[in-house]
Amino acid sequence: MDKYFIMAVIKTESDFDPKAQSEVGARGLMQLMGDAFDWVALRMDDDRYTYDDMYDPEHNIEYGTYLLKLLYEEYGDERTALAAYHTGRGRVNSWLADERFSKDGKTLDSIPSSATAHYVDKVMGAYFVYRFIYDKT
Repeated sequence: MDKYFIMAVIKTESDFDPKAQSEVGARGLMQLMGDAFDWVALRMDDDRYTYDDMYDPEHNIEYGTYLLKLLYEEYGDERTALAAYHTGRGRVNSWLADERFSKDGKTLDSIPSSATAHYVDKVMGAYFVYRFIYDKT
């Protein structure tokens, strides 16, 4: 995963606060929920950590990045992967099955949730800024 993309997610999710916790219980820099942690641990075949370890920046970034990588591989584009990261695969899959939101069933043409649409736009905006500032190649 592009490091600037990960930085944009961290900026949007926690504003770089490793002790951040959301109202719904998401933890750490990348604001992982317990079920997302379990899903990633299962796919990584990793039992080294518990959900409490998600306040540790190194472990949180490892798990959050792995989750984003899985979502990107599944959906094939950053915006759809971000939507799934924010609202869950089940909801995104239902949107993809609806021609009002996806013409091809693979990519979201529009996001029906204003909160998720705002989240995706915010991350992508931060990603553009980080790439502009730091990627001078």
